[in-house]
Amino acid sequence: MSVLTYPEAIGVGLLQGVTELFPVSSLGHSILLPALLGGHWKRDLDVSADGSPYLNVLIGLHLATALALVVYFRRDWVRVARGLVTSIRERRIVTVEQKLAWLLIVATIPVGIAGLALDHLFRSTLGKPVPTAVFLALNGIVLYLTEQLRRGGNGRRRAGASVAPGEEHLDPDELSDRRLTRLTYRQAVWIGAAQILALCPGISRSGSTISAGIFRGLSHEDSARFAFLLATPVIAAAALLKVPSLLGHEGDGIRGQVLAGSAAAFIAGYVAVRFLTKYFETRTLTPFAIYCTVAGLGSLAWLTLG
Repeated sequence: MSVLTYPEAIGVGLLQGVTELFPVSSLGHSILLPALLGGHWKRDLDVSADGSPYLNVLIGLHLATALALVVYFRRDWVRVARGLVTSIRERRIVTVEQKLAWLLIVATIPVGIAGLALDHLFRSTLGKPVPTAVFLALNGIVLYLTEQLRRGGNGRRRAGASVAPGEEHLDPDELSDRRLTRLTYRQAVWIGAAQILALCPGISRSGSTISAGIFRGLSHEDSARFAFLLATPVIAAAALLKVPSLLGHEGDGIRGQVLAGSAAAFIAGYVAVRFLTKYFETRTLTPFAIYCTVAGLGSLAWLTLG
């Protein structure tokens, strides 16, 4: 069995922390980058190879990224938890906190079911460099079309989220909560279901969710915030289901590397979400669309013609 080195673990930790939240597909980069680098990177970081420790390392990295999201949105999660508890206790959904809690729950159900049923199938059949490159290019095209269709093709960004009369005293997070709770449960389910596309390596979870939110009438910043809140339980649950294998014999010899990579992923994830929440207040998906399309097509050409 190949042995993952500490530099490799830290490198993929930084990669995971950034690409999980940027709309560029963390799994796609985790598959493509080692294949393009070649040598021991390709050998040690082959997610589809029998006996490779890489997949187990990714479990720890995902948990670290989810933890970074929890820390960054800690005040939001306190409100969500409070809303869920009071909603169950009082058997009603009337406050913003209560509505947001149930929106997140119903929006998570589709990807939870699909992940349990299809995750292994998608990753075993499509988790190869060539199909991943194709999906990465398609991810870029979808992001670009999202911007063009929402702008009506005029190249201008939609106006930012507005403040309704009487809400001027609320902080930005509370204002965003109020706007998000204007979604219907059906709309939340459709936005959450967009995460299913991310089972295809190369398709971004955050990119799919942000695009779906924009099409449902949310602003860029609210779509991104909802996407990050939705991603937290999904990423954490998917990783926690596989933690026993990491704690068992499959984790022998790589636990130190997992800790090092997880620390890197936590730092990178926190920096990434802090940057992106500010970025989407005034910017769009277009730079990420261009990057994914160029990187996907370039990787496809290198892998097939090189």
